[in-house]
Amino acid sequence: MAAASVLPALAPVPAAAVPRDDKPAASATPGAPGKRNDAPPTGMSKVGGDLLGDAGTQARLGAGAPVLPKDVTGRSWIVADAESGQVLASHNAHWRLPPASTLKMLFADTVLPKFDRNEQHTVTSADLAGMGMGSSLVGVKENLSYSVHDLWLGVFLRSGNDAVHVLSSMNGGVAQTVADMQHKADDLQALDTRVVSPDGYDAPGQVSSAYDLTLFARAGLQNKDFREYCATATAKFPGAEGKDKKREMFEIQNTNRLLTGDFGLNPYKGIAGVKNGNTTNAGATFTGVAERNGKVLLVTVMNPESTESQAVYKEAARLLDWGFAASGKVTPVGELVPPKSATANRDTAPGSAQSGSKNRPGQTADAAGGESGGAGIALGIAGGALVLISGAVFLINRRWPLRKR
Repeated sequence: MAAASVLPALAPVPAAAVPRDDKPAASATPGAPGKRNDAPPTGMSKVGGDLLGDAGTQARLGAGAPVLPKDVTGRSWIVADAESGQVLASHNAHWRLPPASTLKMLFADTVLPKFDRNEQHTVTSADLAGMGMGSSLVGVKENLSYSVHDLWLGVFLRSGNDAVHVLSSMNGGVAQTVADMQHKADDLQALDTRVVSPDGYDAPGQVSSAYDLTLFARAGLQNKDFREYCATATAKFPGAEGKDKKREMFEIQNTNRLLTGDFGLNPYKGIAGVKNGNTTNAGATFTGVAERNGKVLLVTVMNPESTESQAVYKEAARLLDWGFAASGKVTPVGELVPPKSATANRDTAPGSAQSGSKNRPGQTADAAGGESGGAGIALGIAGGALVLISGAVFLINRRWPLRKR
């Protein structure tokens, strides 16, 4: 058994009023990609269990288990125990669909461990080249310097494609980053995923699944920096230089509405991240993690067909409510498989990399861990990874105190 744990310091989230611009990103190919096929394909992947490859809703309710909520219209969704990996229920879990910005979770799994958060980078025009029209932006400007920490706040809070492209440039370019992400997906056994763009912007052939997105979230939660960024509600971001050459700071707010509330939603009790997305082709997508009474659940919803406002968040909340009520009263229909690398015989487990260590551009980082410098985490999640060499159990050991708002 190789084990690692991380006990980060606690730090409050800065309180600030922020802009409310979280409009969906435009598509690379505006409009629906041809005639919409509402039927899942036959022969879907069976990674994680045979039932997960079957079309339709999969659930095995036991005595006292509540029925699944009826008002869930996502074309694909999954509810899983974040620690044991047991899938409590699913619907077309392996349907390969456009992922939108939820693919940024895989981008973070791949690139986040490579650079110390305090490293500075001066942005060039080449760094920002190639972004799709209408991309969601945090406001990165060329000829200005940003820390890696700033850039990751832009990725997670504002889903900034500009921040993604700068980090990709630091990693050796978009093509290298796409290749690294595909390699990471393969290691995570996310076999439904094909990466074309690092930011999730609509691109021909780019797909993932509710199952794979949940794997990306679970892998990311092994990393304390990932946990910090996905749980941060508001933050300060550096703007232009003033007359005194000092950088002005402006406030940004996380567009995950189960974390921050707004637009008719209240924050979900116990929510701790992870990532939302919305493009023309993908529709709305969302993966979230939440804790109640010591139980931690992951939920992913892709492309709800409902016309209700903020449907992807409301449906995710309903599935989380069901999952917490059904925990211990259902027979799992499958499991979230561990990474291939989790079964390798290592001296250290994912999450045990020393502070400040980094892999340079062109290198891959299969371990889900790796810490960089910094002052603790916004949500105060303490965790790490436990890897059992025999049986390949992939767990999240954590402490999730209530968030201070």
